[in-house]
Amino acid sequence: MVIKVFVATSSGSIAIRKKQQEVVGFLEANKIDFKEFDIAGDEDNRKWMRENVPGEKKPQNGIPLPPQIFNEEQYCGDFDSFFSAKEENIIYSFLGLAPPPGSKVTKSPEEASSLPDGEVAGEAQSTTEGTEKAEESGEHEAQEEGDEDAGDPVGSQEKDEEEGETAAEEMKEAAAEGAEGEAEGEEAEEEEEPEEEGEGDEEEES
Repeated sequence: MVIKVFVATSSGSIAIRKKQQEVVGFLEANKIDFKEFDIAGDEDNRKWMRENVPGEKKPQNGIPLPPQIFNEEQYCGDFDSFFSAKEENIIYSFLGLAPPPGSKVTKSPEEASSLPDGEVAGEAQSTTEGTEKAEESGEHEAQEEGDEDAGDPVGSQEKDEEEGETAAEEMKEAAAEGAEGEAEGEEAEEEEEPEEEGEGDEEEES
């Protein structure tokens, strides 16, 4: 299979000439077999190129500009497509060619993302799982501390209630003792009064 590059050697556009030179220079540097077809001096080449560029790839005026790249009769793309494929290291896939052994531009986006992305995704997943476990353990510890903190007020409340009950009992006992003491004092006064009355009677009799 031979790569066909349609160019206009006598183009008056500097931009077109630069694009053509970049495509041709890249193919030569990477030792990719290709053949140039000049549309400026050959009407057949121009007609073939225009007829074989897909309609959705043609500009609004319907006339595609060089460079246009084909693999035999299979359309590959224009310069913009070529440039994007080169930047993404999928130039061989873009050209429809098997990459040479040991080439660094051998993988399509799917192939390039399968292994490295899988590894990265696995690492990210394990990291995420570890983070989730750490958060769960942290929440569990925080919950246990919260339970302990919640238990302390209950215990202190019960303790305060017990102390309050003890103080109330002591106050009751003290009040009872005070009442007993008053009762004993009243009895003692009652006993003294009859004795005084008896002494008065004896003085009257004498």
